[in-house]
Amino acid sequence: MHHLGVSFLLTTLLYAIGTIASQDPGDVSVLIKEAARANNQSLLWGPYKPNLYFGVRPRIAKSLSAGLMWAKVDYFANAQDNFRHTCEQNEGMAGYGWDEYDIRKGGRQTIHDAGNTLDLTIDFIKVPGGQHGGSWGFRVKGVPRDDGKADQPVTMIFYTALEGLGNLGVKTDSDKVSGFKGDVKLQGYSSELGDFSIDVTAGPESNQHPESYHPAYFEKQLDRTFVQSLTLPQEHLWQAKGILFSQMKSEVERYIKEYGQENPPPPAQLFTIKDEPGEGNVHLVQKTFQGPFEFDVLFSSGSASEPLTSEILTKEVESNSLLFSETFDRVLPPQAPFNSEKYSKFSKAMLSNLIGGIGFFHGDDVVDRSASPAYEEESEGFWEETAEARAAVEPVLGDAKDLFTCVPSRPFFPRGFLWDEGFHLMPVIEYDTDLALEIIKSWFHLMDEDGWIAREQILGVEARSKVPPEFTIQYPHYANPPTLFMALEKFMDKVKSNKSVPSKSLDNDDMIESLRSATVRHPELSEAYLRSFYPLLKRHYFWYRNTQRGDIKSYDREAFSTKEAYRWRGRSVQHILTSGIDDYPRAQPPHPGELHVDLISWMGMMTRTLRRIAETLGEKDDVEEFAYYENAITRNIDDLHWDDKEQTYCDATIDAFEEDVHVCHKGYISIFPFITGMLPPDSPRIKPILDLIGDPEELWSDYGIRSLSKKDKFYGTDENYWRSPIWMNINYLVLKSLYDTATVSGSHQEQAREMYSQLRKNLVENVFREWKKTGFAWEQYNPETGNGQRTQHFTGWTSMVVNMMSMPDLPAAKTAHDEL
Repeated sequence: MHHLGVSFLLTTLLYAIGTIASQDPGDVSVLIKEAARANNQSLLWGPYKPNLYFGVRPRIAKSLSAGLMWAKVDYFANAQDNFRHTCEQNEGMAGYGWDEYDIRKGGRQTIHDAGNTLDLTIDFIKVPGGQHGGSWGFRVKGVPRDDGKADQPVTMIFYTALEGLGNLGVKTDSDKVSGFKGDVKLQGYSSELGDFSIDVTAGPESNQHPESYHPAYFEKQLDRTFVQSLTLPQEHLWQAKGILFSQMKSEVERYIKEYGQENPPPPAQLFTIKDEPGEGNVHLVQKTFQGPFEFDVLFSSGSASEPLTSEILTKEVESNSLLFSETFDRVLPPQAPFNSEKYSKFSKAMLSNLIGGIGFFHGDDVVDRSASPAYEEESEGFWEETAEARAAVEPVLGDAKDLFTCVPSRPFFPRGFLWDEGFHLMPVIEYDTDLALEIIKSWFHLMDEDGWIAREQILGVEARSKVPPEFTIQYPHYANPPTLFMALEKFMDKVKSNKSVPSKSLDNDDMIESLRSATVRHPELSEAYLRSFYPLLKRHYFWYRNTQRGDIKSYDREAFSTKEAYRWRGRSVQHILTSGIDDYPRAQPPHPGELHVDLISWMGMMTRTLRRIAETLGEKDDVEEFAYYENAITRNIDDLHWDDKEQTYCDATIDAFEEDVHVCHKGYISIFPFITGMLPPDSPRIKPILDLIGDPEELWSDYGIRSLSKKDKFYGTDENYWRSPIWMNINYLVLKSLYDTATVSGSHQEQAREMYSQLRKNLVENVFREWKKTGFAWEQYNPETGNGQRTQHFTGWTSMVVNMMSMPDLPAAKTAHDEL
């Protein structure tokens, strides 16, 4: 297997791991330091601009970025509509995304651009070496689709921009005329990246180019590559498509002036940029092809031992594909009845799209820091007061922040969402645990001094360009389900089930593999990781306790604890957006005495996770404190929310007679204590919960568990967002809880086993069918038809189907007849 050479940092990490047995504090400190450095080097570069079909940047706030744009150029009319850049839902895509992707090595993305009758394959690779995250490159291959013309003209634009201090320019020969016949080389420098170069190759001789319509006009021979170098204000550099159109417009106007409106050159020649290579902070490199084509873009770090070449890229593409499959088949192989090639391919694509959608974001956010008294939500009619306060506020820009995160959907939600992220990390933590930990830590470092993390991360003007202004403001009293603690609990489970392993002689790929699981396999690293931001975890937890507290005492409610009750702030008549399950039916009208069963369940999970972390860190006083809260929450879930008549868990509110009453809408809310693990195995509540989940007239469907009971009067009404559709995140929690119940001895074991097996089959088969039919994963699924709906390319928590496939098969228990 070809490599540019083993990274010095990786070698140092392996040395540190090999000598850790001495337990000398200095050795532990070396291990921790070098593990962090090696991890950062391995993750420095990536396609971290998920809002683009393809965009590369490092995890550095102001640095180099690069991307692709393209269009079929065979008509004058609507030519601008053909240009692709940002991921969109309405561009006639027949599917796009990563077929295989490893964030530390690279992968393959295929784009089926039906609107341009073009299929694109982009092979992206990373090669370690040097001191600046190594080198990287990608190969672009384009092939006309079956309904396209074999010789259709396509223009491809590679662009790169440099923010911050540094320089970037195009290397040209002094006698160069117009356009490049061979490769284009850019050279640059920045303080974070050192010296570097970017080669845009001419590609193989098989590439064909349209002939010039006006051969006498020499500079427009289209077998040449044109480069335009510009110096623009840094705040505009992200607007690559606008920059391209602006430059093309001036060329089109020049052509029209020269040749007249009645005799323009063909579109392939008309829609080009001016050839003006040189110095600048943004460079457009345009190629125009006829029929199939291929070319490479090669970024070489000046500190690497040798530059990246097309030959090396070819070998890395082949070896990376094999390594990805080997790794996937070891850590996340689909289990029966999904242990076949078609499901393996599907699962790899779902995982790859999730990890390939990870982004690095930098910028300021818009925050309401008014601390209006209305936000206490203490008076009846509070939702009207808070609406008035929000309308009157003048939000401020917060400090610039960094965030490394998955995103729910590249075309529609290309930013961080707090409650989505814990679910996103369920597949990630299985494939690359240390990547998941890096993301968790990034999120917790967004916290303000009070312990608040904004539920939606819209950082910088590029991110805000995809969000309606009324949704950009974040409120420091708004919470969101704390699912990152769910991911931390999964990490604790992995640490508990793993033991430190001895070092061995490893090649480069093995060392990449060691980086994926170093924190799990070495107790010193896992403890250091948790301790590094344990104070932030506690601060965040107590922010929830202080700001989302519910009222027990004022309404003479009877419960084990007078303190453990919670309600979401930020609700309106129809919505509690902060709960994540926006339009799920709640008490009407809203009341400051409400208590929400989903939130107290989340608080229980959060408390349990913190207790376990405190145990790992030897924080005995904290263990006692969290255990006390955990017990009180567990008792209060039953005391405050169980309804004997309805035999289900319900929200509570205060009626017109100032009495505590339950508001029961059977659905996801009803099963939250079960799916967050807050019910002991012998709880008498488990049987009615299983019956509710399994009843086809209530929650059960052939495609998954409905969000609201078919018998509820609000089923399928109004927005119908969380009032019937099937959501994969909650279904994953149901499936996991069914598995836990089915694998623990008890009176519900056989019922849970049968439900687990059938639900797992229903969920996987339906998401797979819709993926094959439409080319996409979807935000939610219709409970009557199974059809994917709402947002397409929703490879956020819908990717948890990967976990579902890899969960064990539980065949039905043998009966006495079977034994005979």
